[in-house]
Amino acid sequence: MSNALSPAVFIDRDDTIMEDCGYCSDPQNVKIFPGVPEALRRLKSNGFKLIIITNQSGIGRGLFTLDQYRAVEAEVLRQIGDGLIDATYFCSDVPGQPSTRRKPEPGMILEAKREHQIDLSRSFFIGDKKIDVECAHNAGVRAIRVRTGFERVTTGRMADWDADDLPAAVEIILGTKA
Repeated sequence: MSNALSPAVFIDRDDTIMEDCGYCSDPQNVKIFPGVPEALRRLKSNGFKLIIITNQSGIGRGLFTLDQYRAVEAEVLRQIGDGLIDATYFCSDVPGQPSTRRKPEPGMILEAKREHQIDLSRSFFIGDKKIDVECAHNAGVRAIRVRTGFERVTTGRMADWDADDLPAAVEIILGTKA
């Protein structure tokens, strides 16, 4: 295996990085969770690429436009801090329709792997939902499920680890780094 491949941390957006306000279409509603920018800086300084992986079916449902999504995403990146996130992948497909990209399918992770020379065997996925864990495992990535979303009960979980929030997940990642 080539040393040119980098480890990455794939991160869900809504209820993992920021409060989920329900089909967020207004940048003024973006509220990043406490400690997230600092935690992401620690990952970055430890050699991880940081990639957001997010389902955004609100676009496909006609609840907001691609331009509104991009405005929200720009505000997320501004609040996190310039240069921390290497890429953002989103899927606008609605549930119930065939999709290779919509989580839990691994399409967005596999795209990122190709486009950013990522070693999936050394990578992690942080998310708040069961579909984030399934997406990670479908792509061969270790999963950490955070309890910052609606699905706070993680008993009977499939995740490799559970954490209270993203900063706690970062501690797990940095503690397992070989």
